[in-house]
Amino acid sequence: MAIDPKLSNDLKDPKKKKDEKKEDDLSDEDLALKEKLELYVERIQDSDPGVQKLALDSMRQEIRTSTSSMTSVPKPLKFLRPHYVTLKSFYKTMADSDQKKDLADILSVLAMTMSEERERESLKYRLLGSEGDIGSWGHEYVRNLTGEISQEYAHRQQTEEAEIYDLIELVIQIVAFHMKHNAEPEAVDLLMEVEDLDLLIKHVDVTNYKRTCLYLTSSARYLSGPDDMLVLDIAHKIYLKFKEYPSALRIALVLDNLEYVKEVFTLSDDVLQKKQFCYILAQHGVDFVLEEDMVADDDEREGMQEIINNARLSEGYLNLARDVEVMEPKSPEDIYKTHLIDGRASASASTSASANVDSAKQNLSATFVNAFVNAGFGQDKLMTVPFESSSGGPTGNWIFKNKEHGKTSVVASHGMILLWDVDAGLSQIDKYFHSTDNHVTAGALLGIGIVNCNVNNDCDPALALLADYIDKEDSTIRIGAIMGLGLAYAGSQNERIRDKLTPILADSGAPLDVIAFAAISLGLVYVGSCNEDVAQSILFSLMERSESELSDSLIRFLPLGLGLLYLGKQESVEATAEVSKTFNEKIRKYCEMTLLSCAYAGTGNVLKVQDLLGHCTEHLEKGEGIHQGPAVLGIAMIAMAEELGLEMAIRSLEHMLQYGEQNIRRAVPLALGLLCISNPKVNVMDTLSRLSHDTDQEVAMAATISLGLIGAGTNNARLAGMLRNLSGHCKDPDLLFCVRIAQGFVHLGKGLLTLTPYQSERFLLSPTALAGIITLLHACLDMNPIILAKYHYILYFAVLAMRSRMLMTVDENLKPLSVPFRVGQAVDVVGQAGRPKTITRFQTHSTPVILAAGDRAELTTEKYIPLTSILEGFVILRKNPDYVDDQ
Repeated sequence: MAIDPKLSNDLKDPKKKKDEKKEDDLSDEDLALKEKLELYVERIQDSDPGVQKLALDSMRQEIRTSTSSMTSVPKPLKFLRPHYVTLKSFYKTMADSDQKKDLADILSVLAMTMSEERERESLKYRLLGSEGDIGSWGHEYVRNLTGEISQEYAHRQQTEEAEIYDLIELVIQIVAFHMKHNAEPEAVDLLMEVEDLDLLIKHVDVTNYKRTCLYLTSSARYLSGPDDMLVLDIAHKIYLKFKEYPSALRIALVLDNLEYVKEVFTLSDDVLQKKQFCYILAQHGVDFVLEEDMVADDDEREGMQEIINNARLSEGYLNLARDVEVMEPKSPEDIYKTHLIDGRASASASTSASANVDSAKQNLSATFVNAFVNAGFGQDKLMTVPFESSSGGPTGNWIFKNKEHGKTSVVASHGMILLWDVDAGLSQIDKYFHSTDNHVTAGALLGIGIVNCNVNNDCDPALALLADYIDKEDSTIRIGAIMGLGLAYAGSQNERIRDKLTPILADSGAPLDVIAFAAISLGLVYVGSCNEDVAQSILFSLMERSESELSDSLIRFLPLGLGLLYLGKQESVEATAEVSKTFNEKIRKYCEMTLLSCAYAGTGNVLKVQDLLGHCTEHLEKGEGIHQGPAVLGIAMIAMAEELGLEMAIRSLEHMLQYGEQNIRRAVPLALGLLCISNPKVNVMDTLSRLSHDTDQEVAMAATISLGLIGAGTNNARLAGMLRNLSGHCKDPDLLFCVRIAQGFVHLGKGLLTLTPYQSERFLLSPTALAGIITLLHACLDMNPIILAKYHYILYFAVLAMRSRMLMTVDENLKPLSVPFRVGQAVDVVGQAGRPKTITRFQTHSTPVILAAGDRAELTTEKYIPLTSILEGFVILRKNPDYVDDQ
């Protein structure tokens, strides 16, 4: 029996059969559209230009008016798929005409779903087509074109095809389209790809500049240098264009550009707004002097300079304390709460306490707890109570309940209690200068430095009082004066301090501890300045150290002082890092790691984190891995810049705990403490709690100190309970000392202070605050010979990072003003169109209010207008002239 060959082919070709079935499934409407489009394809190939034009116009209309869902291709594109090659072939045969350009436009749209990968045909035909409105083809087409432009630009850059003006013309059209349709992130991304972000300034308007700048500043955290600075620079220009001066000022501070700061003051003609600028500068800790062209009126200028100098900081802080009713001084026992320690631990704790009731270590730890808890309140139960008699009352007794070097920390704690109140501080500490005990004098010198920390004074009382003691014979007095100067003038780049301290580094007869503190103080005074003279002084001092000195634990402060000069300055450190490679092998790698970690601190540079991780994976002989401690800290310093990197760093550090050498395990808790400082994340808290019971005592001590750091100033009840139970169980006096210090940190300023170096919603990083924390952590890398020996006053470096976590609103006369605010968890609204909610889980409070980590505040009333968009610290409120009271 013969089989029809046609039928045979149909049986063999199931695809053909499937296509026929699909065609049968089409609705009448779809079938009519398919036939209509096929007719247009035929007529486009007609020789008559009039017929061609009509067919092209009709086809364009069909494509533009078609709708599509998220999961399907528009029907005209689906039905034209088989004819794409035909239309392409015909296009090549056409003579130059308007019809040819119209066909190119249609081919460009069809290529979106039909061209081969990496052919970039959509872009190719767009460039050949008409220059009509690009947005009329829809968002998806514009988005597709954006991707192809990025690829084409990269290709031309690689092949050195210089001509890119045709692409830029298209980019301008696309950017204008995106900016009109709430797609600012896509416009910014495209301009970043084609390296022409300046075009953005022309296209932003009043409706979208805030969203655009928010995206720019957020994306800057993920860009490598110098792109991150270029992006911030564009955001700064946009803010200036729309007179959003407070935000422009914050970007100027991130860029560390004082010329931009001056420009903001000069451009603004609103005196009240300039006062708000002063509060922002004061909170950041910038040593800035107002000039006549910035503020013309002498009295106004003097008043504003006082704000920048933080002269009123103590007053505002005490107002907050009175408002939240925590002025009552607390004793160390109020913090320890030993009566709450359960069962047998309580009994053993009480017997050990009674046995050593006057032990020097316990008294010393109580001194620090007392200082941290009552910091800035001006009164406590150990130091500021009045003398009971001329023979010495409680204050005198407390000083002499401590051994030699302990007295230094006790007297310095008086400065901590009077923090920021320079007048009261100087008068109350003066009495200690009459003592014949060198340790008391040293404590008084350090106390003067602490009182003046973050407060500038035109009279320079700290320098006047401390300068004469720098060259005394006794090294304790010299260290007190040197450290006091470092704290009082941190970040000021004061040349008189340099002239006083650099000769010490070159003095071959000076003890190593004096040289080490001189290096740290110079690093703090010139933090982030890249000052070559100071760098050379420290480098020469390092080169001259003997073999025995290079083995001393204090030697680590010289590379740290050098690193602080380059804090956050990235590539600027390279020349100094090269010189450090010539050092003695004992200190060479330690110096290299410290310089690298300081230079890239707060940048989020992933490549540098990988580099440091590489050093941490090396398995070295005992005594060879001293450089791995600063490498671990460096990972935290770099990764703390943004949330994503921070979470990844926490995971990497937990891996190191499992697989790292012992010296790495000792540094990991400190790195975790830095990553979550004043932000007690539950997972990190649990890890540190586990490590505080580690068999290695140094790991346990580092973990305990870090428990204090992550809870610093939070009064976190869970953390307080953990530390209280730990104090009941630990028999080792050194570990108990660390527990006490941690308890002091958790209750820092009775819960009104924070140690986080970040402010303005984690946008601004204070270099002096970070420098103080880093110095403390480097000392904690080897606690036994430093903090647990006679240099425990290094703990006072934390004062550089202490700041009030308040929101204080003031009226136009800078007097406190209580208004209702919503305070809740901040929500990330980057890249979201419209006006999304910026906080969640909020509560309503009246100012002043205390802001926890990750909190954001919003004004609930329209009666006042805040003069800054970020509500932190001191905020000036101006009455809204358009406000109408409902009542």
